[in-house]
Amino acid sequence: MSKFGELLDEKTPVLLAFYQQDDGGMIDIDRTLKAVAAALGDKGKVIKIDVDKNQKLSEALRVRVLPTFMIYKFSEMVWRQSGVQDANTLISLLQDHINV
Repeated sequence: MSKFGELLDEKTPVLLAFYQQDDGGMIDIDRTLKAVAAALGDKGKVIKIDVDKNQKLSEALRVRVLPTFMIYKFSEMVWRQSGVQDANTLISLLQDHINV
């Protein structure tokens, strides 16, 4: 988990998207996350985390509902929401934490 901590210890916001590969809505989540990443450019990061491949992390963060989205900045969670989110909402939330 030390690599996870290093990943989040940044001044730019990081969006974590917890998902399950065999989930039927995965295609929509992929499109949404690509749109968010494109809109942010280098002002933020978007990271997909497969709960099946990262069970310890998912359990540690108490991910129960998929998808679950979290925004971290300076190693601190600043936002969390479970359920489907649209790209514009995620972009807006991330932009609120750029240069703050």
